[in-house]
Amino acid sequence: MRKYHHIKINLPGGIIPAGDLHAWMEAAEKCGVEQVQFGNRQQLYCRAESSNEKEFRAALDQLGVIYEVNKDEYANILTSYVAEDVFQNANWLSEGVYKDILGLFDYRPQLKLNLVDANQSFIPFFTGNINFISSQVNNYWYLYIRFPKTTVIYCWKGLIYSDDIPRMTKLVEDAIMENKTLTDGDALYDMVHKKEQFIMQPVVAELSIPQFALPYYEGFNRYGEKTWLGIYRRDECFPVSFLKDIASLCLKTKVGQLYITPWKSLIVKGIAQNDRTAWEYVLNTHRINVHHAANELNWQIEDLSEEGLNLKRYIIRQFDKDDVRTHGLSFAIKTKSKSGLFGLFGGVVIARQQNASRNKSAAMNRYDIMYTKDFNPNSREYILFRKGVQKEELGAYLISLCKYFYDLTTEADKILHSVYRQEVVQDTVAKAPVNMPVIYQCKHCFTVYDEQYGDTINDIAPGTAFSLLPDTYQCPVCESSKSEFRAVQGEGVKA
Repeated sequence: MRKYHHIKINLPGGIIPAGDLHAWMEAAEKCGVEQVQFGNRQQLYCRAESSNEKEFRAALDQLGVIYEVNKDEYANILTSYVAEDVFQNANWLSEGVYKDILGLFDYRPQLKLNLVDANQSFIPFFTGNINFISSQVNNYWYLYIRFPKTTVIYCWKGLIYSDDIPRMTKLVEDAIMENKTLTDGDALYDMVHKKEQFIMQPVVAELSIPQFALPYYEGFNRYGEKTWLGIYRRDECFPVSFLKDIASLCLKTKVGQLYITPWKSLIVKGIAQNDRTAWEYVLNTHRINVHHAANELNWQIEDLSEEGLNLKRYIIRQFDKDDVRTHGLSFAIKTKSKSGLFGLFGGVVIARQQNASRNKSAAMNRYDIMYTKDFNPNSREYILFRKGVQKEELGAYLISLCKYFYDLTTEADKILHSVYRQEVVQDTVAKAPVNMPVIYQCKHCFTVYDEQYGDTINDIAPGTAFSLLPDTYQCPVCESSKSEFRAVQGEGVKA
């Protein structure tokens, strides 16, 4: 059985110089790497077999490329640079501003950093731990901190100047890394400003972000006197030979760089009209399709997740069969046990329940369906729609949820569901709302015990109160004792 290694190259801002891409793909081709993938945070992943992994790494070392192998220790800097000019035009946030800020980073951030234009809806705002969002004041940014593994979001008490972003990021990251349980925004603010003073503008108006509307980001599109090309791959895999030819054509036609999107697609800007035939030729040569249905483009799946991709394909087939409209919605799929919902961007979330057991025959793949407040993918408040849904039933429930989304535009009353917030552990336990079952969660692996559903793996019948569980009860995932569970209904479930 072949063994593969994933080599991750962070692309700050989602920008790839055409010359660099050509050199990387040439090295990959020589080492037998056939395909690459892009990540939700604008990274590049290369999958190399064990037999050629060392050779490929040596080639990257020679090219001076910084990379990680089978790790994700350093998060990429995600920006909305890719959206400028083609999806919107910012008031003051130009290509030069983005590049100046990125050029001031002389270190690799470990926490997730987003640098986003407030006037667009193509790039997520709050999937980072440190989120800078442009303000109406030239060269000043809102700063929103989302503490790791929580949805606790803190707005900084001042607008940050563009040139101060790298220094501010370093101080914030250091404080959070040194105080891993910290969730007090004011305390973080004091820690940072005791170490260094910054000239800030006052926050005189609340941040206003546009309603989510995902633009169609595929195919050839005119803007001004130029054309931009968007390329999406159904399997998320881009042939190395294709990327090499694209990079070569960029160099020949004086297109300096390419851009990766959080939707794992590629965008090429600045194509001259008289060069379009050459681009069509490359697409035809490699049989690259650029006419996918819109309901395929509004999905986010964890990086390198074949299971997530297969589930997406299964659901889309149901949507196609029933001719379901999904415009205005975005979907996210979570299947991995160690990943949370925080980095995914979706107004509707399908999350596989993590009910793995040593008794494999007892484990069943079931899914929780959630949606965010107002179906806004930038919200971190998750509302449970259905729990423990079998795969065969997902299509019907999701179609029903899509219908509900469109009904909201005309209905005054909203359906109430249990609200699940991904929040930090508190010392006190909030009381559960009346007539709502209490949820208990393992503080080690975050597996939940819902009294309404019981625990099929441990043969606990639905409707069994947590207090009635035997003292010998253990978490079905990590086998922690009953005493390691905490009540979270009304306070929030951490994922």
